[in-house]
Amino acid sequence: MARRNIADIIGTVIGSGAPIEFVAYDGSRYGPKDAAVRVTIASEQAVSYLATSASLELGLARAYVSGELQVDGDIYTAFKTLGSVDFAPISTVEKLKVLRDVGLRVLKWNPPLPEEAGASRLAHGLRHAKNRDAAAIKHHYDVSNTFYEWVLGPSMAYTCAVFPKADATLEEAQYEKHDLVCRKLDLRPGQRLLDIGCGWGGMVRHAAKHYGVHVVGVTLSKQQAEWGAKAVAEQGLSDVAEIRHGDYRDVVDGPFDAISSIGLTEHIGLKNYPLYFQKLYGLLKPQGRLLNHSIMRPTNTERVRYGRGFINRFVFPDGEITALGRTVAALQDNGFEPRHAENLREHYALTLKYWCQNLDEHWDEAVEEVGIGTARVWALYMAASRLAFEKNKIQLHQVLGVKVGKDGDAGVPLRPWF
Repeated sequence: MARRNIADIIGTVIGSGAPIEFVAYDGSRYGPKDAAVRVTIASEQAVSYLATSASLELGLARAYVSGELQVDGDIYTAFKTLGSVDFAPISTVEKLKVLRDVGLRVLKWNPPLPEEAGASRLAHGLRHAKNRDAAAIKHHYDVSNTFYEWVLGPSMAYTCAVFPKADATLEEAQYEKHDLVCRKLDLRPGQRLLDIGCGWGGMVRHAAKHYGVHVVGVTLSKQQAEWGAKAVAEQGLSDVAEIRHGDYRDVVDGPFDAISSIGLTEHIGLKNYPLYFQKLYGLLKPQGRLLNHSIMRPTNTERVRYGRGFINRFVFPDGEITALGRTVAALQDNGFEPRHAENLREHYALTLKYWCQNLDEHWDEAVEEVGIGTARVWALYMAASRLAFEKNKIQLHQVLGVKVGKDGDAGVPLRPWF
């Protein structure tokens, strides 16, 4: 029996009518030549990644990041188009036929790419021990402040913005996000705010400048802390704002009137939720408020699998997310009274749209700054994340909790005030 070429194999999986052109290293083609997106399978190595990786997602990521699989056209459009394709199921027998056709020599061990951060590349220790968390944060956030300036824009806010209107700019939306958090916390002049996972200090500076509070920001990223401290000084806020390079678990100078946690919960680990909320509860005054802003899953039934997927290996090592129900339950079970929850997933899709555009506009500079592999990782993960928020595969929730006073008074108005 004659062996099939790469295009024939793709046709078996994709089926007819997929609006993507595939071009393979063996000279074969599949799909319409006028398609908006072209995918080039540049070498046998790309097939090897697909055949030997723990998942198809990881194989595709390795092939793309290494340059062995190339995408001509917008990556987001490619993802969206592939998402509309009704892939044919592949039996074990068919998989064996595919391997025969492409050559069994592709079944070789491929070492992780330099851009990956599997457990073996993190500090030794248990998942979410302080030293390992520090290594995971360093992998993702200590890439290059210059690179993040290009991607995030002047706000240097690496979390979901809140768009007051559909045509708002990214800077307007990031301002609104910080201000919404301040309003939900009902910040008043002279109060103390703790911002954990403060990043480059956007929330720290906003609260100090516009609400007159004394703010302590904490981040595990050394580069973020250095950049943020410089911005605080340049804006004349050093007498009311401080950014520390450290772990939120080491903060001992409470009590605070309010705590903001914007994009940190994804890094702390599900098993640590009780200790996380207990720590924050202990740092608050009675009637103090916590605003927890984090990515979440759409249901409480999904399992976390470590190290198998693209996001965990390339982007957020040891990252863990769960759904709103489990998050609120952990908040309640460890002292807080939940007062409000809000899903902002559409806002995160819009935020990612702007970040993807910013990276495209600075692509050549970004490649020179961080390398082509890292630039491809960010392009891939931001485009995929945008589509995931649009399709309700992941969500973004803000949850407001209160440390109720001894007499049961939560210190909040009868109706939402923000």
